[in-house]
Amino acid sequence: MIEYKSDKELGAAELERLFLSVEWSSGHYPEKLETAMKNYETVLTAWDGEKLIGLLSAMDDGVMTAYIHYLLVDPEYQGQGIGKALVETAKKKYADYLRIVLVSYNKEVGFYESCGFTRETESSPMCITSLWT
Repeated sequence: MIEYKSDKELGAAELERLFLSVEWSSGHYPEKLETAMKNYETVLTAWDGEKLIGLLSAMDDGVMTAYIHYLLVDPEYQGQGIGKALVETAKKKYADYLRIVLVSYNKEVGFYESCGFTRETESSPMCITSLWT
């Protein structure tokens, strides 16, 4: 049975395993991920026993805008509604906010549309990054 938690105290090893399971290069920086999770306003997790299998992290300004930064589910558990459950929990937390924002890889747009997000046509995501994913 999958258990959902709100938990910022995550270990570097479990974060490394989950991030590398979805081939995200940030998984190569587990200590940075551990610190980052402590600094997010919201960290929602999904567990199968002692195994971290899903994670959503978000930052916000306290009243108007929330930004979902990470959403990932271990490939062995994808297609079971775990990502959608994490998004729905975040949407409830931020229901009074004026905007919930995220940046999606093109191949994931359909998933986020099924969660109620719409593609913005007037803007484009931009970044400066040293990561290779």
